[in-house]
Amino acid sequence: MVNWLSVLGTALAGFLLGWIWYGPLFGKQWMKLMKISKKDMQKAKKKSMVTPMVGGFLATVVMAYVLDTFVRLVAATTFVEGAILGFWLWLGFVATVLLGKVLWENKSFSLYLIDSLHYLAVLGLMGGLLAVWI
Repeated sequence: MVNWLSVLGTALAGFLLGWIWYGPLFGKQWMKLMKISKKDMQKAKKKSMVTPMVGGFLATVVMAYVLDTFVRLVAATTFVEGAILGFWLWLGFVATVLLGKVLWENKSFSLYLIDSLHYLAVLGLMGGLLAVWI
């Protein structure tokens, strides 16, 4: 049975990690690699950020829900077990899919690292939290 409090709490933690990741940690490098100028950012700030923020949070809730299912399937009960599960899911499904952006879309490997490692951190954190929260 799904513990919705743990799913929502874990999703919030993952969402906040994304804000830190693409803000203070790697925001400037990511913007440069994405070729987003300060002028572009000023335009974006004038538009409503509600839709992308709500959409991003809902996507993180779905990720937490699916990850919760895997945590229960493998009976992970410690933070480390949950984080390891997050690593394997990242390696099998995220790192491989995002690599296509480098191979087929000519995106830089540096951008791949920022985006891919973000998901590694999120899946590791959320997997660990869900394992101990069950």
